[in-house]
Amino acid sequence: MTKHRSHSVEFKRQVAQEFMAGETLHALSQRHDISRQLIRIWVQKYETGAFDDDARAADMIQEYEAKIIALERMVGRQAVEIEFLKGALKNTPRPRSATTSIITGPAASPSQKDAG
Repeated sequence: MTKHRSHSVEFKRQVAQEFMAGETLHALSQRHDISRQLIRIWVQKYETGAFDDDARAADMIQEYEAKIIALERMVGRQAVEIEFLKGALKNTPRPRSATTSIITGPAASPSQKDAG
């Protein structure tokens, strides 16, 4: 069974350019260990500009992957902060008479300004 390989857009473009410069299909096929039919396909794609679209798509994928990594890192940091704050909240002594709620927090104390 033949092993399928994946080639970069730059490599495909290079092989197509070598063929366009006068290199023979046979020589390119032997040197790069790829079929002549595959080289023909790459040359056709090169001539129609398909490799330019592929290169742009590859750049966008790399950009999106970098954004995803940054967002995952940020989410991880926030998860650690949340766990830290939950632990700190559990260990904080509260007065017995005070009622607290996760939603509202501790009851507000009357201030001197309100009394007057």
